[in-house]
Amino acid sequence: MSPTARFEIYKRDALRIALSHYVTNGLSAALGLLLIAGGIHLLLGPFAAAAASVGVVVCIPPDQPAPKRGKFWQLLPAFLLGLPLFWAVQALHASPIWLGLLLVPASFLAFLAGAWGKRGLPISISVMFAMVFSLAVPDHTNSATNLTTCLYFTLGSALYLLWATLANAALNTRYRVQMLADTLLALAHLMRTQAQQFMPIETSDLLVRAPLIGTLLKQQAALADQLQAARDILLESPRSAQRQRLANMLVLVLEIRDHLLVCELDLDTLKSHPGHEPVLSGLRDILQRLADEVDALADALILARMPLKFESHRPQLASLQWRHDNTAAADDAAAPNPAILAMGMASRVGHMNDDALRLIALARGDVEPDGGLVRTNWQLFVSPTVWTWQPFYALWRWNAPPLRHAIRAALAIGTAYAVSLALPWGTHDYWILLTIVVVLRGSLAQTLERRNSRAIGTLIGCVLAGLLLYAHTPPLVLLVVVTLAQALAHAFAIKKYLVTAVAATVLGLLQVQMLNAGPSPVFDVVERMFDTLMGVAIAWAFSYVLPSWERSQMAALVKRALAAQARHARVGLSLWQLQAVDNEPEIQWRLARREAYDSLSALVQATQRSLSEPRAMRPPLEPLGRLLAYSYQLLAQLTTVKTMLLLLRGRLTHQEIDAPLKQTAQAIETALTARDLGLPLGPQPATPLSWSGLSDPFDGDLSPWLLRRLQLAEGIAGQVRCNADQVLNEVAAKADRRPLE
Repeated sequence: MSPTARFEIYKRDALRIALSHYVTNGLSAALGLLLIAGGIHLLLGPFAAAAASVGVVVCIPPDQPAPKRGKFWQLLPAFLLGLPLFWAVQALHASPIWLGLLLVPASFLAFLAGAWGKRGLPISISVMFAMVFSLAVPDHTNSATNLTTCLYFTLGSALYLLWATLANAALNTRYRVQMLADTLLALAHLMRTQAQQFMPIETSDLLVRAPLIGTLLKQQAALADQLQAARDILLESPRSAQRQRLANMLVLVLEIRDHLLVCELDLDTLKSHPGHEPVLSGLRDILQRLADEVDALADALILARMPLKFESHRPQLASLQWRHDNTAAADDAAAPNPAILAMGMASRVGHMNDDALRLIALARGDVEPDGGLVRTNWQLFVSPTVWTWQPFYALWRWNAPPLRHAIRAALAIGTAYAVSLALPWGTHDYWILLTIVVVLRGSLAQTLERRNSRAIGTLIGCVLAGLLLYAHTPPLVLLVVVTLAQALAHAFAIKKYLVTAVAATVLGLLQVQMLNAGPSPVFDVVERMFDTLMGVAIAWAFSYVLPSWERSQMAALVKRALAAQARHARVGLSLWQLQAVDNEPEIQWRLARREAYDSLSALVQATQRSLSEPRAMRPPLEPLGRLLAYSYQLLAQLTTVKTMLLLLRGRLTHQEIDAPLKQTAQAIETALTARDLGLPLGPQPATPLSWSGLSDPFDGDLSPWLLRRLQLAEGIAGQVRCNADQVLNEVAAKADRRPLE
């Protein structure tokens, strides 16, 4: 690749990051901080601005792109919980023992917010920020000063709550476009990885294929998370034509994702026949071109440009003919003809081609959106925004990961506080605590990742902050730098924590300097380096205290995946799916499909995190890998069946298809869930499904294809159950040997 082409790629990637939803959100948060702190600085002075900015910083972590509905209530807990702790820490700062007795139980309660999942973790961070930054506020002995400081804190928090709610509403239209664009980019990335599956791989190259499958699983899980984040915003109140257009495009992305998964079907069978290289090579090229076109559409959306049309790839697909003279005769006369299988695979790629063309047409406004489904039933697909006590009630069992993490974090905070008091520079005891807060996570994998990024980022940030402090930068300039640092720290907290670590270090050091300027800022920077290394070491050490190894969750995750797959099969194979595509059965199928993908995504992520754990504590990785692979294959088979049922709607009678559908649905549900529910496995079907004479999938009879897919789905369900049993048995055996882990 030439230097010019490489530069263009770097420029394109940088532009995508700069115009992404998370950078927009970071800039919005930073602008709020600048306006609030700057205005208070001009009206009430620098100390008032510094104290108010702490209130702003405390409310920023839960401020993420979100639906307009419930945005204020999403932010409010950070303020309500942070304010009393901010005041209590100041009031007790002159009494180290009493302060320690406050910090430990308060940290325990703060980290219990992890029980609310992704919504709760930012609240934990906010509450801990309130206590940690309160330690940096000077003059804790005067109650009047404490009250004044808390009033400044409240003023900053209240103004930011108002700002964040209004900014989220103002940016809602932009967030919709950005979230869809990011989803399209993730889809294109997955398409390119899937296209590599079409490359001819010899038996000696199996070591190349295994990592590719692992990459596919990770990207499937990442896309599932991205899709849910996009649903939350795009499917909220899609009343206008533009909102319906974007929502309709998101639905098409879901369909392309399904067709992409289906592309794996029959691939190994085709590769076992000679003469497959030209056809698979052609399919790979078309799939890569489709990925390029989806990328171009995403870029056009980000830049607010009219996307360019592209020519349909149907003619190229029709020209991909399997050369029968190169096809070896099959030993089994009943085996499907590879030429027919290749045409079926080309048909699936053709469906993606059609959906991509419709995506472009919708984006250009050439066709009208069909937003009836999402406009009427968007509530079913959007994550709840109401806070409930149910996660709190489910916490109180010894093996609950959020409870263990809260105990672990409280012990780490208590230890770090005791260590900070013993240090010769104990007046800056908050920095070790801050490091614990941002590094220690619920899993060892996340803690290790943050440990490395935090250590490196802090060193870089200390150098940058040291240069600014050494140069005696004016307060207003420091406020601008703090604003930019806040933007970067908030924007990249999930995407690239190293950037967040650098920016947060600059933010923290300058924030503290604005609150209480010390006599030797350069020495403060050196102190912070040592404090950070100690905080990282303590967080790392306590990640092994009451560990929540991933295998402790495997049984629940596996059973959830099995139940989701069984429900997806039951709903998808129900005969009333043939009635319509915009009624209640279709909604139920979409919900079942989402849960199937989400359950597998959670299982993939837990498996990936377990790779960082000690080998003796890992779950059985080989059967887990097979379980995931077979589960996605089952999803692919059932998705193909659903597509065929829609194509054959009105051409099939109940007598033709009723019995095979019911038989397969019952067999899959029995195989996947009957054993877990303690039910009898039931009798085997008297007459197994049979098929013969696969026809041209473009214009022939699809009934044999449908029966074959049903038979394969039933067989794959047995493989899923077999590997699930192996995982469950090995996890249970290790739990019996180490009951206290």
